[in-house]
Amino acid sequence: MKNVIEIKDLNKSFGDVKAVNGLSFRVKEGELFAFLGVNGAGKSTTINIISGQLAKDSGSVFVGGNDMDVSPDAIKSELGVVFQSSVLDKSLSVRDNLETRAALYGIYGDEFKKRLDELAQMLSFSDLLKRTVGKLSGGQRRRIDIARALIHRPKILILDEPTTGLDPQTRNILWNVINDLRKNEDMTVFLTTHYMEEAADADYVVILNSGRLVAEGTPLELKNKYSGDYVTVYGIDENTAKNMNVPYEKIRDGYRLSVPNTEKATELIVRFPTVFKDYEITKGKMDDVFLAVTGKKLGGGNEQ
Repeated sequence: MKNVIEIKDLNKSFGDVKAVNGLSFRVKEGELFAFLGVNGAGKSTTINIISGQLAKDSGSVFVGGNDMDVSPDAIKSELGVVFQSSVLDKSLSVRDNLETRAALYGIYGDEFKKRLDELAQMLSFSDLLKRTVGKLSGGQRRRIDIARALIHRPKILILDEPTTGLDPQTRNILWNVINDLRKNEDMTVFLTTHYMEEAADADYVVILNSGRLVAEGTPLELKNKYSGDYVTVYGIDENTAKNMNVPYEKIRDGYRLSVPNTEKATELIVRFPTVFKDYEITKGKMDDVFLAVTGKKLGGGNEQ
């Protein structure tokens, strides 16, 4: 797969604060790319630079083969961006918001109506077209934010914490749409999120800390490198868990043992075959990876 976003040695400071510090990474065509970091790590700053909302201090940005310094307008046509905060006009109706946005891309008349119908069906907002955006719920507004980003059929969809604060039903709707777009239109999705279950489904993950890249890889690669495995053994007592000489914790109905990797779990099972009558092995979670890499837990909210 070819690279659709290439960032090299990107830097951006706000006064004495280096929000982005020598950042380099690549995003491949059609993948779900997760961009993780605590508040202030530089995620939104990077997105604002990629989308042309903010000038970089130095470094290079290529999107769809276009150089940001040479062809910024060509890059903007490739991108659809859903920012953390809604950019919709609260005083206008849903339809008027989307019609205004479409006009910026030369989409008018029947072409606009056809695209509006597609998006309204896709994101389930046909009944909201005449409603003023200011009167929408948070979940309804988020659906319109995404429709706005998709109006011109971008090749790359950037989602900056798109599901924060949404109810489970709306989150499911949005992810079904995103997955359909990736499958049917080979759309690349660039995601920031503080929901680790969303990051765990990504094809590739980059973790930032204080504006620097501190870890990258597939979720499996990161979990293998930065977190161990867990062996949950049911129906044993604490003495049995203690005798296996590995870290453990009491859980309901048994004990959870911590091991560095699956190989060590297998060795444990071979050494104590009579103990492992009812057990399961699970990989560490992306939460464990993030904590190991940054020393912090991931949370939501606004950031630089």
